Amino acid sequence: LLADVGEEGQMKIRQAKVLIVGAGGLGSPVALYLAAAGVGTIGLVDDDVVDISNLQRQVCHFTPDEGRPKVDSAADKLRLINPGVCIETHHERFTPANALSLIANYDFVIDATDSYASKFLVNDACVLARKPYSHGAVLTMEGDVMTYVPGHACYRCLFGAPPPEGSMPTSQQVGVLGSVAGIVGSIQATEALKFITGAGNLITDSLLSIDARTMEFRRVNFRQSSHCPLCGSEPTITSLG
Repeated sequence: LLADVGEEGQMKIRQAKVLIVGAGGLGSPVALYLAAAGVGTIGLVDDDVVDISNLQRQVCHFTPDEGRPKVDSAADKLRLINPGVCIETHHERFTPANALSLIANYDFVIDATDSYASKFLVNDACVLARKPYSHGAVLTMEGDVMTYVPGHACYRCLFGAPPPEGSMPTSQQVGVLGSVAGIVGSIQATEALKFITGAGNLITDSLLSIDARTMEFRRVNFRQSSHCPLCGSEPTITSLG
């Protein structure tokens, strides 16, 4: 019924393959909405297990799942939502050694990780492989989202390199309001569906920042940098690791 999607768009969704790197606070709402939308193949990458202390934001997992691999717990919920969706689980860490092989068979990638090192790795792998992806991050009551498509600015165009280890607070140190992860994850799922169907405009060449304290959304535009070490005119990053 949605004019921008229609039957043709629904068929594109059915044929699409999306990889979600991280099955926690961001990956949970992304996975639930993509399965509900009927994305044909959903891949889940995570080496962690369910921890009851994280259930306030990791809505794919329930109390009886404690101790189970997150990818298995999430897969069970997605199959209950939509048995017609193919769920591919990768119970392993996303590393420089396996990143390119993991993303190879997917049309779109979701960065639902929770560390700067992992976020730069997802970006670098996708840019090198020319794979579109959605970046998402959340901390305390704030979040941000951007989408990379080949030919547009990447994460390194804006941030350059990861901050020194220990210089920035982590969610384990300062916490996350669970519903904010839901907001950011829902936007990431929307970006994936828009890319698949061609509906609307993606968050490319810009960063959408969300402050839940004031419920203000701010969009910062930036350009692909010719000096970017990854996608610039003279790249110095040509491989992972």
